[in-house]
Amino acid sequence: VQLQASGGGLVQAGGSLRLSCAASGTIFSINYMGWYRQAPGKQRELVALITSGGETNYADSVKGRFTISRDNAKNTVYLQMNSLKPEDTADYSCYANFVRVGIKWGQGTQVTVSS
Repeated sequence: VQLQASGGGLVQAGGSLRLSCAASGTIFSINYMGWYRQAPGKQRELVALITSGGETNYADSVKGRFTISRDNAKNTVYLQMNSLKPEDTADYSCYANFVRVGIKWGQGTQVTVSS
């Protein structure tokens, strides 16, 4: 089982990006999926998570700007990021809690927001 993230890049403040993270391998089901981020010199921060039932949770710093969603048929989680700010600059990593496997992490994808 592995996760492959994509969608990072360079964007101006106020712009938008959409991150994707697709799971592959032998998958029975996935409990929750989400995104963390880590900026240089800062602790890793939970950005958003979504349960198998579609319940979501967001960091206060991104509420109203970011939206997490998932396509269970594709075993994919998305993070739509709008109104991006320079302080959103970080390495974003996806993770998922797989039934019978446990938690797996994808590789990070860099998001850079210029002012």
